[in-house]
Amino acid sequence: MPVLPLSVCVFCGARSGADPAFVQAGRDMGQLIAQRGWRLVYGAGDVGIMGEVARAAQAGGAPTFGVIPTHLMHAEKGRQSLSTLVVTETMHERKKVMFTNSDAIVVLPGGAGSLDEFFEVLTWRQLGLHKKPILLLNTNGYWTPLAALIDHVIEQRFAEGSIRSFFQLVDTVDDAGRRLDAYFHSLPA
Repeated sequence: MPVLPLSVCVFCGARSGADPAFVQAGRDMGQLIAQRGWRLVYGAGDVGIMGEVARAAQAGGAPTFGVIPTHLMHAEKGRQSLSTLVVTETMHERKKVMFTNSDAIVVLPGGAGSLDEFFEVLTWRQLGLHKKPILLLNTNGYWTPLAALIDHVIEQRFAEGSIRSFFQLVDTVDDAGRRLDAYFHSLPA
């Protein structure tokens, strides 16, 4: 049985957002995944930042594993040229398949769907269901308000302070690459 490459799940927007730096971060993340010889696991869309990540990863030769629910095939223009395309019935099943098939999670700028994905994997980590790294790519401070909200939740005693250690804000794709390298090198052979 062939050994799969290390896989990075990227959660991100199906839109491009207001800041061109968000799109560039998506391209850079896709390129980094390809340069490291990793596999991209993502939402299988060909729109927004999601599409940028996939196109850059594929252009660099990375294997791509996309997961999309049936009801989003048209809206997110499900990318057919992926190494693997999984079509699910529900959004929850999509998240589960993406998470199960990845070794680490990187969250780029995005909207409610990206927040949902982040909070699901953060909650699973809080419950002790996994120890995968969760990185928030804080392009131009995009996730700073989210980190402040989580700090507020901790201050109001709705979460233990340890929840803050379950994810890391990184300012650049290079920072994300260094964190992922360090984590992957720490894994048993």
